[in-house]
Amino acid sequence: MKTLAELGALHKAWQQGARESAERAAREQAAEHEQARRQQAQRDLFARTVGPVHPLRDRGLAEIELPRPPPHPRQRELDEAAALAASLSDEVNLESLLLTDDGLSFRRPGIGADVVARLRRGHWALQGEIDLHGCNRDEARDALAGYIAECHRRGMRCLRVVHGKGHGSPGRQPVLKAKVQRWLAQRSEVIAFAQASGPQGGAGALVVLLAGSGR
Repeated sequence: MKTLAELGALHKAWQQGARESAERAAREQAAEHEQARRQQAQRDLFARTVGPVHPLRDRGLAEIELPRPPPHPRQRELDEAAALAASLSDEVNLESLLLTDDGLSFRRPGIGADVVARLRRGHWALQGEIDLHGCNRDEARDALAGYIAECHRRGMRCLRVVHGKGHGSPGRQPVLKAKVQRWLAQRSEVIAFAQASGPQGGAGALVVLLAGSGR
């Protein structure tokens, strides 16, 4: 049998546990009341802000979870376009890059002269065009760099680049023409270009041939 002292200690321990349980329950209840008060305050603020609202009638429609489109790396594309544009210089010596025919055509080493001839004759169907009219130098360089990169990524081969004849430029000189030639010659995707034929824009445009995407 337990002694009176042992029974007293057990009773004291039970009372201590009961007090702690009661205090814990009181704290939990106070926290629940505080959370409910905050939620009600938020609902009251919403009601005061937007005015009376009424729930929509349940029409029994199914909620379908549509697949989200894959993320598009826009910032990476912008960064790549900026890097490409910054790599294009106006000071390139085109003669060192196999410029031919008084600046009217260009072909990479290993690309035959017949490729330029076929470009002039329209052997390849044009798959795209960029018009640089109205662009200043920086705008034209950025636009051209991004356009060439995108066309090559999409597997396009033959493009027309319209730089204008310079009739609207100071001194009526084609400011962009020589710059566009230099920029194109620096792009590894470009394997040849030639001045467009009359129906394709003549002296105001170039027909550009890109390497295949697997090259």
